[in-house]
Amino acid sequence: MPQSVRKAAVAGSFYPAKCQEIEVYFQQFNREFNRINIPKALDNIKPKAIIVPHAGYIYSGFTANFAYRFLNHSAPKRIIVIGPSHHYYFKGISASHFESFETPCGNIEIDTPYLFALAKEFNIGFVPQAHKKEHSTEVQMPFIQHYFPRAKVIELIYGDFSVDKLAIIVTALLRNPDNAVVISSDLSHFYTQKKAEKLDRHCLRAVADLDVKELKSGCEACGFTGIEAMITAAIKLGLHSKLLDYRTSKESTGDSHSVVGYMSAMFY
Repeated sequence: MPQSVRKAAVAGSFYPAKCQEIEVYFQQFNREFNRINIPKALDNIKPKAIIVPHAGYIYSGFTANFAYRFLNHSAPKRIIVIGPSHHYYFKGISASHFESFETPCGNIEIDTPYLFALAKEFNIGFVPQAHKKEHSTEVQMPFIQHYFPRAKVIELIYGDFSVDKLAIIVTALLRNPDNAVVISSDLSHFYTQKKAEKLDRHCLRAVADLDVKELKSGCEACGFTGIEAMITAAIKLGLHSKLLDYRTSKESTGDSHSVVGYMSAMFY
């Protein structure tokens, strides 16, 4: 049986603990977004999936918001958030067996019937320690609460897990017209700006060209498995990809000596 509420673990650090302060961030992100000259052809795109970063909102929130603005065109009924485990090592993949996910703006309902069906079909277990403090998925929830207030969520966290198996799961999820998939990943960590841009270029090209070989030629990402699985699923389903935003933490900190890379993209 589900274990009631998955408590917010990083509210007050990665993002504000108060709903009003989160909304201020979204207002700021959207003011910046609205200044960008978005090609009209993109207005009609209804993404099936996005890749987003998961750092603190001050660093990567705009990049993530860029993708959620486009995903909002799709109005999915169910959003599956997939991220890597940062705090607990385990083999396999885990589905969050809770009834809801806490955010400062209210709880988001987890689609438990769908979760149990998915877990049964793909033999997905539940590793509580992997979910308790995981920020890669949690930081997505306020975005989902803001843009998709009626949507239900599924949280999947992977540890040491086969890319091929994850790609099969992602492919199955994307075949359901009610679903949208959110792949959570940051890019290179703690290199100089110049070195980070060189490494991240492999990630960007791989996503833009749906090229797994390019991904493996130098991309460093904490969610590498998720990105590769997404590219593999996109190829199988005949989806297109579009890079949306790329930047590093230098844009927020001014420090070019040690940066983290952030990317957002959509698949449609």
